[in-house]
Amino acid sequence: MGKQVGETTSGTHRRNFLKASASTLAATSAIGRISTAWGADETDSSNPMKGRIYKAVKWGMINVEGSVLDKFKVQKELGYDGMELISPSDLDPKEVRAASDATGMPVHGLVDEKHWQIRLSSPDPATREEGREILMQALRDCSAFGGNAVLLVPGRVDAGKGETHDDVWKRSIPEIRRVLPLCSRLGVRVLIENVWNGFCETAEQMRDYVDEIGSPWVGVYFDIGNVRKFSPSEDWIRTLGSRIVKLDVKDWSKANGFSSEIGEGDVNWPAVRQALTEIGYSGWATAEVGGGGRERLQAISQRMDRVFQLS
Repeated sequence: MGKQVGETTSGTHRRNFLKASASTLAATSAIGRISTAWGADETDSSNPMKGRIYKAVKWGMINVEGSVLDKFKVQKELGYDGMELISPSDLDPKEVRAASDATGMPVHGLVDEKHWQIRLSSPDPATREEGREILMQALRDCSAFGGNAVLLVPGRVDAGKGETHDDVWKRSIPEIRRVLPLCSRLGVRVLIENVWNGFCETAEQMRDYVDEIGSPWVGVYFDIGNVRKFSPSEDWIRTLGSRIVKLDVKDWSKANGFSSEIGEGDVNWPAVRQALTEIGYSGWATAEVGGGGRERLQAISQRMDRVFQLS
């Protein structure tokens, strides 16, 4: 059964263990390799996000002509630190790795692109099995590209198709647990994203869902803009705490929805920065907005700099 708001899932000792394990893995996988590979800036006490946030874009946002290497070079010139790809993909891991090595820009992770259509919450066991196999392939792809986490939407609430909130909860968790040995072997995590799928629409539900899975190989990919419809983003950050491993960056407003540019919606960015500082967040922040050519990508980079006060 899915847990209701505020309901606990385990004893204090277990939750503390998961928090500690998640914090250790997050620090190691999201930051450690980057710092040693190409140097991280020292944090600025007057600007706590500087040196702790690494900017990236989704690969599909890049509308720039040229090779994979050309696209990596452009992104580096525009102030980005890395990339996020998708799975499945027709990109050649060797070509991507070479571009990453040449520019010092890692691929930090992948998005499981089929999680909406082939869901781990499906009432059909065969569909759930297919979804699990797709997730496992995404984990392998992520490892091949040099990434450390796969973004996953675990299901969708659709009572008319036999997918209630409790159904999504109880069906998806066993499927995710089945991929954990592969996560451990590859060193790649599964990160659950908060989206408008009718599932875990409070921070407490998301917290309890991740804790019930009960593995340091599973964390939260927190989308700052997606939750603003339901409650302040900063409240989610404090509730989820060290479970947050990566950030998707967008804005949202009652007036314009997701058409709001980063920094122009209803997200309280100073409060978000404060909450991220309080939980000790350090890691990737990936834009998920309409992309375009060089000028558009530069504008996105500059907006991210402003809302996180990176420059």
